[in-house]
Amino acid sequence: MRIMGLDFGSKTVGIAVSDLLGITAQGVETITREDENKLRKTCARIEELIQEYKIETIVLGYPKNMNNSAGDRAEKTEQFKEMLERRTKLPVILWDERLTTVASERILQESGVRRENRKAVIDKVAAGLILQGYLDSLGRG
Repeated sequence: MRIMGLDFGSKTVGIAVSDLLGITAQGVETITREDENKLRKTCARIEELIQEYKIETIVLGYPKNMNNSAGDRAEKTEQFKEMLERRTKLPVILWDERLTTVASERILQESGVRRENRKAVIDKVAAGLILQGYLDSLGRG
């Protein structure tokens, strides 16, 4: 059973996929969005990856504020969740993503990835952290 993790942003969507046992998350790719209000190409690519990896569940990063409130980004994420559920017929789980971008930046920095190259992979790494947090919560490892 494979699970997909998504880091949904206004300009990009980071994608990660679990291993077959649902223990580890690996970043797969970052989809660049041409327009924040247009999701057709983004959803089409996500659907291709769902087929390719035989995904059964999607974990979507939920951008709560540090005080635990939900702002504008959270509302857009909830709308994206509903769209994904309609299009894919898969369960979509919202997962608190606070600080995953900060952690991703630190991981890339410590790995020696140059600043100008981090932008291309940071969302994929963040998606991996979101998914790994969810997988760890399942207690399979």
